[in-house]
Amino acid sequence: MMKALVIGATGATGKDLVDVLLGDPGYSEVVAFVRRPGGRQHAKYSEVVTDFDKLDEVSDHIRGDVWFSCLGTTLKAAGSQERQWHIDHDIPARFADIAKKNGIPRAAVLSAYGASTASKVFYSRMKGSLDGHITRLGFDQCIIFRPGLLLRKDTDRAGERISAAVLKLANALGLFRRFSPMPTSTLAEKLAKSPVARGPGMHVIELDEIFSV
Repeated sequence: MMKALVIGATGATGKDLVDVLLGDPGYSEVVAFVRRPGGRQHAKYSEVVTDFDKLDEVSDHIRGDVWFSCLGTTLKAAGSQERQWHIDHDIPARFADIAKKNGIPRAAVLSAYGASTASKVFYSRMKGSLDGHITRLGFDQCIIFRPGLLLRKDTDRAGERISAAVLKLANALGLFRRFSPMPTSTLAEKLAKSPVARGPGMHVIELDEIFSV
């Protein structure tokens, strides 16, 4: 059985991931790094209240068998590209550095479709840069998921609802099936099983492959 660490555990995908991990007998312990206590109670679950700008202060807790990153925010919530880069890139990159130093062998990272350092799109370039950083650290197993549009429960993002409706209509007409919106609960299931389903080495799971994981 494995001990799993999770950053981004309070986001839509992160919450679903923790639910799946707690219900999976293959995981003996789930540790979430959170800004403030969440109140979740489970025999396998614990939280490390964390100042993500001072990750070195919790470095002794960054030990286990696999770490998952679902950390991310929107440009609107962050307030600036610089702040979004810090949250979406710098914090998980630093966590990855510590995880590698502490001997954690496996990493499973939520990225995004189109992630590339060569992209002209800020978000895609940011995600591509993080993917590259984590890849270069050389974990025994590194799994990067690049989904497309995610369906969050009770989302308050109007753009998300509209995009999902348009894609669903297109899918019903037989168009853009590889871009089918994915519920965060489905993605969480794929993330949780990936360390066992995949072997050692580097794995980049593009959006049209995720359903088959």
